Amino acid sequence: MATTNHSRRSFLSSLGGGLGGIALAHLLGRSGLLADSPRAELNGGLHHPAKVRRIVQLFMNGGVSQMDTFDYKPELEKRHGEKIDFGLTAAATSTPGAIMKSPFAWKQHGRCGRWVSSVFPHMAEIVDDLAFLMAMASKTNVHGPASYLQNTGFLLPGFPCMGAWISYGLGSVSDDLPTFVVLPDSRGLPYNNAGNFSAGFLPMSHQGTIIKPTAPTPINDLSPPDWAGHITPESETAGLALLEQVNREHQESRSDDLRLESRIDSYELAAKMQLSAPEALDLSQETTATHRDYGLDRPETADFGRNCLTARRMLERGVRFVQIWSGMGGPSKNWDNHSDIPRELPFIAASVDQPIAALVRDLRRRGMLEDTLVIWTTEFGRMPFTQGATGRDHNGGTFVTWLAGAGVKPGIAHGQSDEFSYQAAEGKTECYDLHATVLHLLGIDHERLTWRHNGIDRRLTDVHGHVIRQVLA
Repeated sequence: MATTNHSRRSFLSSLGGGLGGIALAHLLGRSGLLADSPRAELNGGLHHPAKVRRIVQLFMNGGVSQMDTFDYKPELEKRHGEKIDFGLTAAATSTPGAIMKSPFAWKQHGRCGRWVSSVFPHMAEIVDDLAFLMAMASKTNVHGPASYLQNTGFLLPGFPCMGAWISYGLGSVSDDLPTFVVLPDSRGLPYNNAGNFSAGFLPMSHQGTIIKPTAPTPINDLSPPDWAGHITPESETAGLALLEQVNREHQESRSDDLRLESRIDSYELAAKMQLSAPEALDLSQETTATHRDYGLDRPETADFGRNCLTARRMLERGVRFVQIWSGMGGPSKNWDNHSDIPRELPFIAASVDQPIAALVRDLRRRGMLEDTLVIWTTEFGRMPFTQGATGRDHNGGTFVTWLAGAGVKPGIAHGQSDEFSYQAAEGKTECYDLHATVLHLLGIDHERLTWRHNGIDRRLTDVHGHVIRQVLA
């Protein structure tokens, strides 16, 4: 269903239906203001019954080497050191070298027998909970466009990311916390910076709210600075009331200005978050055992573990979509292992392995995995041949993504790459298929969630995408 570029409230009052109308009905129903309104928020969906209430996406920024983590290839061991012609005169940033076997030990794990390398000993223990997409592919092997593609479905900036589309389509679960929260790597933002979690042409109220749990100030400008002693709770309440009045009067003559509408929404949410966010971010409420499970007692896992534990607390309190990032922009201490796979990959893998496994177990133990979807992904993979002595260059031909939780068959794999893990060979899937599947689990038909922009009914999956039914329960 398409919309025109009117403000959300004006659209609802004029049409009284569509996606906004459904979101409004949900909000009114939750408040008991609609007669005979359903109380079960989850299963109504937009277009069909939903299996997923909330999502946590784990994005490994930089291009995880699939043949050194989850895609075991004995052929690389057999052909190690050989020069093979893949028809390439150059890779993304280098000249193709010789075939390189994985420098890590591999074992089969779980009842499903999934091969996992030694860099992920903790995730290896939960493979029976996971559904692997073994033949994901990207249209590009350049970080910026590939990150945009995996997040927004488009190679260029300016398009809404998946979290923004979900926020627009389903609205909020909690009135006191954002619908879409982003927890970046403690060391910095990823490639494209905040462009990966942008609302694009959707109202800006749907963009990701960046929270930094490891920073001294996790949320900027949430509370008055320490030096502003003249700002009291009473004066702040009075100031916000005046600001809202002025904004509303200004908006009446500019009902089609989405920026003003979004700004008003953000002020309203910020006021509510002053009370709710500090409690949600207070990890001292968790047990010592929980801190230890997530790796908060170890320097190599503490930061990412804090993000994962914060994500669980956010999901518990009604945040619908949480995106956790590992890796900042740049090739150093990142997943972008151009120089030395044996030394570089274990460092970044160790920082996320225990916290991710702990998050999945914690969600299952609390019964949240029954209506929560966990996504682990990256923007592309890496090459089977060397860059320099022991590095690997970018490869959009194949990489690995896994899903866990609500609506997903556990312990299975769909698709496979070729014998070198160079290209997707069977069951190839792309970002459009992943996005279509995620929306489907949320009760949304990806072809019907649209926004009219510059004369085109835009959608997350562009003109592509098929639900990956092979991994659905």
